[in-house]
Amino acid sequence: MRQGFALGEARLAPHLMRRIKIKLAYDGGGFHGWQVQPGLPTVQGALERIVSDMEGAPVHVAGSGRTDAGVHALEQVAAFTISNPIPLDNLRMAVNRLLPPAIRVLSAEEVHPGFHPRFDAIAKTYEYRMVREPVCSPFEWPYAHHYPYRLDEERMIRLARAFEGEHDFTAYAASDDRDAEGKSKVRRVYASTLESGAGRMRYRIRGSGFLKHMVRNIVGTLIEAGKGNIEDLTALPAKCGPTAPAKGLFLVGVEY
Repeated sequence: MRQGFALGEARLAPHLMRRIKIKLAYDGGGFHGWQVQPGLPTVQGALERIVSDMEGAPVHVAGSGRTDAGVHALEQVAAFTISNPIPLDNLRMAVNRLLPPAIRVLSAEEVHPGFHPRFDAIAKTYEYRMVREPVCSPFEWPYAHHYPYRLDEERMIRLARAFEGEHDFTAYAASDDRDAEGKSKVRRVYASTLESGAGRMRYRIRGSGFLKHMVRNIVGTLIEAGKGNIEDLTALPAKCGPTAPAKGLFLVGVEY
């Protein structure tokens, strides 16, 4: 009797909850950013609809950061908790089959229950791409800022290094709904480099974290330096330049 009761309990026991970490890439051109917005297509919204349908219950998909509308990702990281026992490879294939082609899950793995893609991250890398040639190919246009005008690229390269280190980036942050929390806008930048060649410029920045529009505002400031509008190339200007277009920005990767 006792054995039969135990077997009955096993049959009725729910599946254990699983914390799933995924890496994904997306073309942000057709989305209003990462974060769910009512009535608008977002990356988080697309993932949550699909995973919730698979689970048969609402599932929150947390991301490593909220990329803005039009920003792309080569390797974003997200996580969610489900009870569905589906094998990881099958999960990846099933989600990709239901996602729009502009979003692809690259990998899936089980992690410890407390993993959070944002709070556990130790560094992120972003890249901004510019086309400097007179004509921009239609195949590059959606993924780069076309700026064919004269710039002193050496000045831009010098100023890029000034962003390295720990700084208060308040002047480089757009207003955010989290501002009311009064959190510090000091961030540490481990590397800030600009490369130029073959009619292209590529700015890459690796840091502890980034504020809303921070990287695009840094790029706009570098362009101002290239135009000769910034004199001191060894320190952060007190005011940022115009915000560079979103389409040139890529989240390259997140480190844990």
